Amino acid sequence: MHTGVKITAFAAALAATFGTAYGIGQGLDPVVAEPAPAHDKEHTPTRPPEKGGDGHGGHETAPAGGLQISEGGYTLDLQTPRVTAGQRSDLRFTVRDAAGRAVTDYRREHDKELHLIVASRDLLTYRHLHPSRAADGTWSIPVDLPRAGGYRVFADFTPARQNAGNLTLGADLAASGPYRPQELPKPERTARVDGYEVELNGDLRPGKAGELRLSVSRGGKPVTDLQPYLGAYGHLVALRSGDLAYLHVHPNGEPGDGTTESGPAISFTATAPSSGSYRLFLDFKHDGVVRTAAFTVHAGAAGADPSHPAPEPGTPGHSDDGHGH
Repeated sequence: MHTGVKITAFAAALAATFGTAYGIGQGLDPVVAEPAPAHDKEHTPTRPPEKGGDGHGGHETAPAGGLQISEGGYTLDLQTPRVTAGQRSDLRFTVRDAAGRAVTDYRREHDKELHLIVASRDLLTYRHLHPSRAADGTWSIPVDLPRAGGYRVFADFTPARQNAGNLTLGADLAASGPYRPQELPKPERTARVDGYEVELNGDLRPGKAGELRLSVSRGGKPVTDLQPYLGAYGHLVALRSGDLAYLHVHPNGEPGDGTTESGPAISFTATAPSSGSYRLFLDFKHDGVVRTAAFTVHAGAAGADPSHPAPEPGTPGHSDDGHGH
């Protein structure tokens, strides 16, 4: 288990909110909406961070990536670029190599070959899924997007070929229907989900590593028997408001290492790529169910005002890098 943070900046996506996620094949994964529901299976993407400075700590950075649909000779071919809101549809995609061939050989990371992340531009909804792969390399998973608007689909994977690095490729997915923008929730230090309370201590700081400690309790009592979730007691993802810059934060310690306790606190080390407003999503497992607690935080004094939702593409103030579908 790596310590630190993977930072991948993602391109602007269309604004949307969506609710319940359905999963088959390899499982149903955490979904965050307001309020956040509970689910029962697992995910986590990984990419080792690159040390900045002298390599002895300080802040950790990663090369800017994920802005495009193609990187490192691989392309995300989203075969379902559009669905109808409120109707269950199969989300299908293929990862292709430089020759256009479908990739069928992946390195397993945290028990999975590929991790699929979907987030709304307003950051009110976040989910990660585990699609099933057919023999021809086509990935698929059923989804139901009850609200219209745009979504960003992120595929996180590592090709099995020698010396291949981890990649995160992104594409836009549209759901047709009436659209209603939503505001980013105000910052709070306590999140509530399914009868649990999660308290956040520490700050997300731009360009400087810092510890984030999230403590889980239920009914006013600390939860001390958290269960391993893909090799850790918790996983934390941060998305920057505006462009959906993506941070995957790895926990400090892991089950069975002799020092890491099974709650109530889960410790992470994270570095924000810039000042701004972020939405944090903590996945934790207890009583056999994975739940997701969400927080809005500001990194640095120049944090963006979270009370104003991002505009739809094609409206004033929107920026689009043109790489999505």
